[in-house]
Amino acid sequence: MTDKILIVDDEAFNLDLLEQELTDRGYMVERAHDGAEALRTMEALRPDIVLLDYMMPGMSGLDVLRELQSRESDVPIIMMTAHGSIEVAVQAMKLGAYDFVVKPFEPDHIALAVQKALGLGRLKRGAAAVAEDADERYRLVIGRSVPMQHAVDLAKKAATSRSTVLLLGESGSGKEIFARAIHSWSDRRDEPFIAINCVGLSRELLESELFGHEKGAFTGAHRLKKGKIELAHRGSVLLDEVGDISQELQTKLLRFLQERDFERVGGTRPISVDVRIIAATNRDLEGAVQQGKFREDLYHRLNVIPITLPPLRERRDDILELARFFLGRFARETKKPVTAISPEAEKRLRAYAWPGNVRELANVIERAVVLGHGPMITPHDLPPRVAATGPDLEREVGSYQTAVNVYRRELIIGALGRTGGNRAAAAAALGLHRTHLLRLIRALGIE
Repeated sequence: MTDKILIVDDEAFNLDLLEQELTDRGYMVERAHDGAEALRTMEALRPDIVLLDYMMPGMSGLDVLRELQSRESDVPIIMMTAHGSIEVAVQAMKLGAYDFVVKPFEPDHIALAVQKALGLGRLKRGAAAVAEDADERYRLVIGRSVPMQHAVDLAKKAATSRSTVLLLGESGSGKEIFARAIHSWSDRRDEPFIAINCVGLSRELLESELFGHEKGAFTGAHRLKKGKIELAHRGSVLLDEVGDISQELQTKLLRFLQERDFERVGGTRPISVDVRIIAATNRDLEGAVQQGKFREDLYHRLNVIPITLPPLRERRDDILELARFFLGRFARETKKPVTAISPEAEKRLRAYAWPGNVRELANVIERAVVLGHGPMITPHDLPPRVAATGPDLEREVGSYQTAVNVYRRELIIGALGRTGGNRAAAAAALGLHRTHLLRLIRALGIE
């Protein structure tokens, strides 16, 4: 994506010179002839940096800086002037200017200043993304099961486009983690990813959270606030539990998806943003459309690339891989020397139905690590609802061959557990040739 630069100068010669120089270097350039025009252009253009002249009629460069400071703008500003002095430079820096250059300047000098300022802008956006991600509990763990691999393949293809993605699946199936993966696989990976939970907020609060509000827009709005969609400019936005938003807000969201601009609460000027929308829900949106609870036109706008995440009970081959990942994570966090899961505990983990999906599995492993007493998780460390579950082959859906493979897998995993992972010893215990055991391990997807 091409970086956008706004040049603000009251002298046409300087505008022409800088526009030519920066355009030749591959930047997208917009011009403004005074401070008031600059502020209007910034709202519409959303530049990556601004080259701002100090001495202008009407609003000076410092006046523009003060206004941007009141708006909490984080766009890097390079101040330009033919009247350079230490006092002016210090004043500009205090008001938030990133750099200060004195006219006349060499083309290479201004190009270097622009390059550094763009780097600062990316760093700020990255820091904002890290702050948004601070509450993330789990990173993506891709399973080997066929349903999960199908979902992953769809997601990777979708990531290369700008199309809206709709993630469907039960609560706890990993929709937010999947959305973050789509963002990381896209060309927006270095820009913000911001998740917005659409549940639990009133319509007014959610609208402000999404689109922001102007100072004085309502009681308590003491200053301008940018919404999450505006903060995610050039990045990705996850609308989590989008099926729960109100009818009134559905209308405003539909307009944004159609026009790619919006107005803050209490605002009158449209603000354009470039964001990738990923929506997620555990609700039946088609049913909600038929019942008149969800706008059909909004549903079709969101349902461009639908991806259904399978529940954990339909991807049993991934359960132990996920469990081991969470074991390592929570053992590091708690500094406890828990390093393995016993074969008996593994059987119970695989047999349990997991109504809470991946989230429930993570909680179960965390509990076992915290409350356990040995280096290995045993059935005694599992909650009663999980520990009481036995290795019941009838739970496995599929053919006779599927049931046979499940039983083979359990036998091999048990033998490997008893021999500390020694494959030769496990083969001897099972009465198998070592090469035959290795072929079975690969075929059954055993780590």
